[in-house]
Amino acid sequence: MALHDVKGLRKTVIAMEGYVPGKTIAEVERELGLTDVIKLGSNENPYAPFPTALRAMTEELRRVHRYPDATFTEIKELLAELYGLDVSQVAVSHGAEGMLQNLGKCFLDEGDEVIRSGVTYGLYKEISRLMGARVVEVPVRNWRVDPDAMAEAVTAKTKLVWISNPNNPLGSIFDRKAFECLLDRLPETAWVILDEAYAEFAPPAELPDRVRLLREKRNLIVVRTFSKYYGLAGARLGYALASADVVTAIDTVSEPFNANRIALAGAVALLRHGKAELEAARQRIFADRERLERALEDRGCFVVPSRANFVFADTPYDGETLAKELLLRGVIVRPCSGWGFPGALRVTVGTTKEMDRFLRAFDEAVPALAERSGTTKNMEWNVVL
Repeated sequence: MALHDVKGLRKTVIAMEGYVPGKTIAEVERELGLTDVIKLGSNENPYAPFPTALRAMTEELRRVHRYPDATFTEIKELLAELYGLDVSQVAVSHGAEGMLQNLGKCFLDEGDEVIRSGVTYGLYKEISRLMGARVVEVPVRNWRVDPDAMAEAVTAKTKLVWISNPNNPLGSIFDRKAFECLLDRLPETAWVILDEAYAEFAPPAELPDRVRLLREKRNLIVVRTFSKYYGLAGARLGYALASADVVTAIDTVSEPFNANRIALAGAVALLRHGKAELEAARQRIFADRERLERALEDRGCFVVPSRANFVFADTPYDGETLAKELLLRGVIVRPCSGWGFPGALRVTVGTTKEMDRFLRAFDEAVPALAERSGTTKNMEWNVVL
């Protein structure tokens, strides 16, 4: 049934574009009759679940019939200690997406304006449209989010500025000084939502000093997740760092018990005891990220230097067709035509063995493209080079 056929739906719901997730391994195996598929399309951590988390989560299953602590005291204390903030400055949610939805509910009214990059995570746009806000998009510059352009786009109607850093799907990070200038130019009723889902894979010195900025009472809300670095994507746990007043607002609009106790147990265990496991996995990802970048460049691709756990590569081919050829070989990647890059792929950094397999599949897929038509790319990109 089409949404237009559902009587009484809000107009903003009808106008929304649903999020299209990457294919799962089970879907590909079922659709193509394959039995050995690797998934490099959703930026998951290939080395998880980590033993420390798995033990704690397994033990917690015995208590799954009980609601979790509604105040989330334990994990909030650990996160506050990690960042050097007060417990009152931490909010918890069902995944980072849940937190983004809550922030839309907190701040956006019909007719407000939001600003986002034209090449970024699509959910920012749909959350804003659902709340009746007007979305203003600015192009990326030199393959990066452009805080200067965002500052120029700010008006008295601006309520939120959505920024992904490192940016999905490009893997790049923005200039720190330009970011602080953006904060300086905000009206008092506007807020920057800084989505740092991939920040653990970037050099800390290249990222904004979020703690200092929060202590300075800037209009900043930082969103983080346990899905990527911590490897708990399927458990769905996210959080925000903000002023105590903003956290109170978030908690007010959140559903009761808005994080499950299994996810909380795994996250607490990793924060307490998982440092060695997490760091070992991160170093493997770094090594294979660099190797993947070099290998794709050697194959004639333009690669944006990544500060995330994935690599964006603009290939000389039609990205959708190339992704289908890879899929036939049991390798799931994310084509980037939906972001305006018809020749590009976003490839999650998997294990070393998975990277070897991806490169073999790439080398097999490219000759197969010669037998297909329509491999010329449309170069209308939302980028200022």
